[in-house]
Amino acid sequence: MQKIPQLFFIFFTILISAQGKRFFEDGEVQLKNTVEKINLTYASDLPFVKVNINGKIYNFLFDSGAPTVISNSIYSELNLEKKHSSKVKDSQKNKQEQIFTQLPEMTVDNVIFKNIGVVVMDLNGSELGCFKIDGILGANQMAKLFWRINYSESSIETTKDLANFDLKDYETVIPFDAKTQKTPTVLAKILDKKIELTFDTGFTGRLKISDSNYNSKKVKQAVETYGTNSVGAFGAGKPVPGYIFRTEEMTLGNQTFQNELVMTGSTSLIGNEFFKDFIFIMDWKNNKIYMKRIKNNPPKLESFGFGYRFIDAKPVVVFVFKDNGSPVQIGDSILSINAIDLDHLNKESACNYMINRVEKDYKTIEVKVKRDGKILDFKLDKNEYLK
Repeated sequence: MQKIPQLFFIFFTILISAQGKRFFEDGEVQLKNTVEKINLTYASDLPFVKVNINGKIYNFLFDSGAPTVISNSIYSELNLEKKHSSKVKDSQKNKQEQIFTQLPEMTVDNVIFKNIGVVVMDLNGSELGCFKIDGILGANQMAKLFWRINYSESSIETTKDLANFDLKDYETVIPFDAKTQKTPTVLAKILDKKIELTFDTGFTGRLKISDSNYNSKKVKQAVETYGTNSVGAFGAGKPVPGYIFRTEEMTLGNQTFQNELVMTGSTSLIGNEFFKDFIFIMDWKNNKIYMKRIKNNPPKLESFGFGYRFIDAKPVVVFVFKDNGSPVQIGDSILSINAIDLDHLNKESACNYMINRVEKDYKTIEVKVKRDGKILDFKLDKNEYLK
C-alpha cells in the first residue's frame, strides 16, 4: 500500500494571463524516428529529462502544470532577446514580474524543438534550488507532440501520430481543457461537486482541491490540519487551516475511483502520487488523456503529525495535524531527529535532508526542538489516519 508523502508537497504550477496565448502557440518540432524514446529520471516523485542547448547538457523538469521555463543563467549565456515581460502567478498565488523570450533550439535526445516561447525564471530560490534544475519542459512544448509516460520504467516516448501508440487496455479516458500555456485541466466529481483539476506532472502529491470546494457535511473521515503544506515556484503560501480526507468515490473521465485521499489547499491538482500507478498518454490534438493501470496501491495516510521546511538551512515546523495530541507546534525549530544534527547545516546538506527526509523510513522518532528559547525533547510514533 502507498502513503501520501510526508505532508510536504512541492509543485511548480505557473499561471499566465490570456495575453500570452499566441506566444505559447509558437515553435516547431522535428523527430528523427517515428517514435522517440526520451530518457527519464524519476526522483523525489518528480520527472526530469536531459536537454541539450548549444552543445551543453541541462537538467529540466518535465512539468505539464507549467509553461516551458529557462533559468536566468541560460538566458544570459545565450544572450537572448527579451520579447516582453508580464506578471506570473505560481500555485501559492505569489506573483513576480518575469521575462518572456524565444529559445532558438533545444534538443531532447533525438527530438529537436525550435523557436519555443519560454519564461525566464530564477530557479535557485526557495526549495526549488535543491533540485538543481536549469529549466522546465512545459505544456506549451508538450502540446506539439503525443507523449506516453511510464514512471515505473523511467520511460517517456513521443510521436507526431497518435496511431503509433496502441490504446488497447487504456481503460481510463479523461477529456481535458488546455489553458493559455497549454496546461491540461480535467474535470473530476469529488464530494458530489464538479471540480477542475490541473493535470500536473510537477506536483508530487496525489489529489488536492481548493478550500472552497471542501464540504464537511459530505465527508465521513477527515484530519484537520494547519500550516503551509505546499511550495510553489516563488516560495510557500501563508499558513492556513485545511483538511486531508477520504472521499467514498471520485469520478474522473469515464472511471470511478473509490476511497481516494484528498488534501485541501489554494489550488486544485492531480499529481504524480496518482499517476505513478498508470502508464498515461497525453494527447493535445484531441484534448484527451489515456491511462492504463499497472499497479493497484490503495492510498494510505501515515504521518508523525507534522511537516517542516528548511528556511535559511534550518528546519522549521510549518504544518501540523490538529487535535492529534502531538506536542510539536508551528514555528518549532528542529535541532535534531534521531540524534542527527539539523541545526548546523550548510545549504547543500540542508537540501540533502530536504529531499531525503531523516524520518521517512522510521516508525518512531526522537525529535529535539527549540521553542521560545527552551530545548524540548519528544518521542513520536508514526500513526495511520483515515483507515
